[in-house]
Parts: sequence; C-alpha cells; structure tokens
Amino acid sequence: MSLSRSPSPVPGGGWASPGLNIGSGRSSPTRGYTGGSSSATPVMWESSRLKKAGGSGYPSFSTQNSGFLSKHMRKISSSLPRFNSSSSSPYAEKEKLGRGRWSAQNVPLLGRLRALMGRMGRKMKIRLLILFMLLFCIIIFYNTPLVYHWRRTSWLGGGQKFVIILAANIGGGVMEWKGAREWAIERDSVRNKKKYVGRWGYDLEIVDMSTKKRYAHEWRESWEKVDFIRTALRKYPKAEWIWWLDLNTFIMEPSYSLQDHIFNNLEKHVYRDINEYNPLNITHPLTDKYLDPDSRSPVGDGNVNSVNLILPQDCSGFNLGSFFVRRSPWTDRLLDVWWDPVAYEQKHMEWEHKEQDALEQLYTTQPWIRKHTGFLPQRMINSFPPGACSENGNDTRIHYDQKDRDFLVNMAGCEWGRDCWGEMYNFRELSYWLNRNPWELFKEEFVAVIWFKITGQKVKL
Repeated sequence: MSLSRSPSPVPGGGWASPGLNIGSGRSSPTRGYTGGSSSATPVMWESSRLKKAGGSGYPSFSTQNSGFLSKHMRKISSSLPRFNSSSSSPYAEKEKLGRGRWSAQNVPLLGRLRALMGRMGRKMKIRLLILFMLLFCIIIFYNTPLVYHWRRTSWLGGGQKFVIILAANIGGGVMEWKGAREWAIERDSVRNKKKYVGRWGYDLEIVDMSTKKRYAHEWRESWEKVDFIRTALRKYPKAEWIWWLDLNTFIMEPSYSLQDHIFNNLEKHVYRDINEYNPLNITHPLTDKYLDPDSRSPVGDGNVNSVNLILPQDCSGFNLGSFFVRRSPWTDRLLDVWWDPVAYEQKHMEWEHKEQDALEQLYTTQPWIRKHTGFLPQRMINSFPPGACSENGNDTRIHYDQKDRDFLVNMAGCEWGRDCWGEMYNFRELSYWLNRNPWELFKEEFVAVIWFKITGQKVKL
C-alpha cells in the first residue's frame, strides 16, 4: 500500500485520520476510537474539530470584516501618521534622525487631496460637489454675457426697454481738435456707460456730436440730439425709454438700475407742477378758457403713464445733459416741432443755449407739451459738482452729496473756466472708492492700515 507524500495537516507531522501515521506501530484506531461503541467518546477528526472551533466564533480581537471597524478601517488607517526612512533601501536599518518623519512632507498636493477625499463620507462628498457647482454657476453667470441677456428679457429684467444715447465727439469740435485731456474724458465716460449697460442689460448708442450740415444753409451744433433720438427710436423698436447723456457725465452708482431708482416708483419721484421748483418763473398753469381741463390743471391728467418727457432743472432752468423721452406719438410730434428749421431761423440768435432754450420756449407757449412733461429732482439723475451753479454757494437741491450717494454727476459748463478732466478724474476715483467690493475693502481698510502702522509706508493694494 503506497501512501501519499503530501504534507500532513497536523502540526508536527502525521495524518488527521487515525491509523494512517507511518511508523506508529499500529494500524488500529487511537484511544478515542471505540469501534462502534455508542457509549464511548467518538473519534475527534481534525477537520471536525476545526469546523467546531470556527462555529464558536473568532477571538475577541478579530472582527471578521463586520461591524464598525470594517466600515471605518480604511478611514482610521489612512488618518494615522505615516513614517518613512531617509535610507534609500526600504530594508536598511533606520537611522536615528530618520525616524519619526512625516511622509506628508514628500507627498504631492494631489496625493494629499486624494487622501482627504478618501477620508470623507459619501454625503460630505455630495454636499461639496453641490456647493462647488453652485459657486461655479454664480461665477459663470456674473462674469459672462449671461447676466446681460438675463436682465434684458422683458419677463426677468426688462433691460431692453431702455436705450442710453451718449453724446461723444469722435472727430473733435468746431473750433479745435481734441487734446490728451479731451481724449481721456471721452475714454472714461464711454467706459463708464459701457460697464453700466453691461450690468443691467440696456442698449448703448454712442453718437458723434461733431457739427454737420443737416441743411445746405445752416450749422446746428448740439441740435443733433433731436435727430439722434428719432434715429434711436427707429433702430431699437423694443425700446420704451431713451436716456440722453452728455459726454461730461459720470454714473457714480452703477449698482442702481433705472427701474429701481426711478421707473418702478415713477409717480413717487416725478412732479408735474413746475411751481415746486421754478427758476424760470414760468406762469403755470395756463388759465385760458378755451383750454381743456387737463391743460388748465397744474398736474395735467394726474396719470403718471401720460408723462412722455422727464427732465431735471438746474439754477438756470431746463437742463438737457441728462433727460428721458418715452416712445409715443406725442414724442414724434415734439421732435418734429423741436427740430423745425423755421423756428430755428427765427430764434437761434436769441437762444443762447440752443436746443435747450428752444424746449423752454415750447413748454412756455404750447399747452399740449405741458400736459405730458414731468420733472425729476436734479440730484436723482443730474447732480452738479461744486463749481457749477455756485453763485449762491452749495445748494442741496443741485450739488452732489456723497452721503446720499447721488446717482450721476454732470460736469456741466466745465469747459468755461473749469478743469473738465480734473473733475472727471476726481469723481471717477470717488466712485471706485465708494463701490469697493468686500475683498477690496479688506485689502485697503485692514491690510494696508496694518502695513502702514508697522512700516510707516502707505501702500496701494
């Protein structure tokens, strides 16, 4: 009988089955085998013993990959400190200086991030992913043209209802060409308006106010605004309001939309009775008996929706450096009469302020114009710097007030003895300073102040 030469499963040699151990000197079963007696202890086979031992469970220190430790073993082990030796061989004797050094010093940033993500739970990963996607969408929305198109739509922002016409002077003036200061003024003014319309979804039309002959016999400098308004109404058929701005204007508060600042509460801001502020001493209302009741009323029909022309008044009367015109048949009629060459030929020598004086004349003599004209407080859309209208000192109705954060500044008349570029530069810097974001505030109000206290040097961050 040939026996297998495979190794024995029993420690120290031998077979688990009794009687198969070579050299044992016996072929009968061991003491535990009773030869069929039911009362004696049966043979304890090795495999049965091991199976029975396994059924009673593992030792207390083993978890059999179940329970709390199986769930968190990877997290616990990955969070423990790791040590590596400075020796080139992993089996070399660790030097005293090489012991206890953190392996994180040699792990690249990507590896650290992976280890950190590995220690996070599934819910935490999902929350971080949602937060990241939300921040990404916000950044994309406010730094791409999406916000512009969003605010243009009629059912979201309504920006397409407003068109800003900026009077530029691309080719120079009548008497002289532009110098470096004039170019700088135009550059800052145009950039200011482009930034504003890009934020709120409005349209911007930059027009050239250099003098051109509209008719063979006349030069009508500054009268072009009447023609440009009519052209803009045709070019932008969805526009409801046209906002005219002179070049020497600067929007100080770009965070104010026209809707929130004026038009959402138009009845609150507009006054139709010129007697509230009447520097021209125009008699109002008209009292002729042949006029209808609306024409004899100081507030017209009292309906704010019938106002088609909105303008401010300064110390000298009407100011057309910043005013609004609404699309309507009344507006078409006004523009035709306003541009009438016959009236220009008869009165242009008397009208020192040209088209502005012409509109004052129309308002004074034409009842149908009064019924649809409203006025805004000047500082809402046309604040003056201290040098303008300064004969009587600072006027709280007219001059810019930093505490109230006035919307727009018009450097009106700066070309007559004042520094246009100096005023534009000062108000531009003031606007930037007033509208700093939280990060800029932190740098300038905290970091720069601490640096100045430590070093005594002012730094612009």
